[in-house]
Amino acid sequence: MTVPTPSAALPVNLPAALRERAAALDAGDALARYRDRFAPSEGLIAYLDGNSLGRPLTATRERLASFVDGPWAARLIRSWDEGWMDAPTELGDTLGRVVLGAAPGQTVVADSTTVLLYKVARAAVDARPGRRVIVADTENFPTDRFVLQGIAAERGLELRWITPDAEAGVTPQDVAAAVGPDTALVLLSHVAYKSGYVADLPAITRIVHDAGALVLWDLCHSAGSVPLDLDADGADIAVGCTYKYLNGGPGSPAFAYLAAGLQDEVRQPVQGWMGAADPFAMGPEYEPATGIRQLISGTPPVIGMLPMRDMLALVEEAGMPAVREKSLALTGFAMEIADEYLAGVRVASPRDPERRGSHIMLDHPDFKRVVAEAWARGVVPDFRPPQGLRVGLSPLSTSFTELANGLWLIRDLLTP
Repeated sequence: MTVPTPSAALPVNLPAALRERAAALDAGDALARYRDRFAPSEGLIAYLDGNSLGRPLTATRERLASFVDGPWAARLIRSWDEGWMDAPTELGDTLGRVVLGAAPGQTVVADSTTVLLYKVARAAVDARPGRRVIVADTENFPTDRFVLQGIAAERGLELRWITPDAEAGVTPQDVAAAVGPDTALVLLSHVAYKSGYVADLPAITRIVHDAGALVLWDLCHSAGSVPLDLDADGADIAVGCTYKYLNGGPGSPAFAYLAAGLQDEVRQPVQGWMGAADPFAMGPEYEPATGIRQLISGTPPVIGMLPMRDMLALVEEAGMPAVREKSLALTGFAMEIADEYLAGVRVASPRDPERRGSHIMLDHPDFKRVVAEAWARGVVPDFRPPQGLRVGLSPLSTSFTELANGLWLIRDLLTP
């Protein structure tokens, strides 16, 4: 979708009751002080797409500049021995501690989400020889489905599809009905990319394990917005991106979690020099590194890792429980506004806060036009076919007044 860049944000005239309600929520917001740490955006009324691309932190500007003058210019190639080589696992451990509930040695930052999904999914099915079925759902993000289609064709496996209620998401009952002794792998998203439905990760993981299979969780829409406890919940494998609620910037590298108990069993298929036991031996045969480092293939994206360091520090300072509390307050407020003021709009996301991530989907047949016009007016939500407007709310950078202003302009654009 191509839209003009807004040159100046026009004022939004909220009704007094809504303006006062938003102001009261902002006044009681324990995380309000963090909003000033994000770089301003000229001409913006409301950014409602934080679940697609997080806003940059002002601290990142200095970090990037100091990186050029410091470890890159001053130390040059010596910086590989002085920290760059260990960056994927060092930053992975930080990410595991702050947002994933993962002990050290189980998380690595590398590649894109698509590449990591392929690597760990292929490794998982190979770790369950003789089992011919991969289970996934039709409502998952296209990349997840496309990667599995490729692996199934490559390995001669069967894809068994769950077709869930699009708004309720995949339930434990759905999974129990789909898995069996022939299942090698189940791939699901923890938070559905359309509706924001939060799957019951612990219950589904237990069901998959009872069937003798492995489960791969896509954490793209939950890492940094919904608390996770992968170790305690017995998770096997997980993959997620870092440019949404972790504010790593466009193209920032993804991460993968591989439980310690599986690291001697699972072997990823993209054998590159950086995942070798001794990268600088330059030997004739590949010998994988031990532990989580085996998931690395090529040269680590060191520069791409820099921005998320600032956001992880901010999330750790705020605390994931507080982030989750504000996330639910924001999405709940968005639903209130939709119910009261957006005539003809249907909320297509869970009402139960326990089953709701940090975005909601609104449904209206005119939303494709409205989203394009909203972008031109300084309000930036997301459009998802066939007629969904996705409101993605990053708790640390979004105010309640900003949310109200954005949805009120949506209302104006819908009004004949």
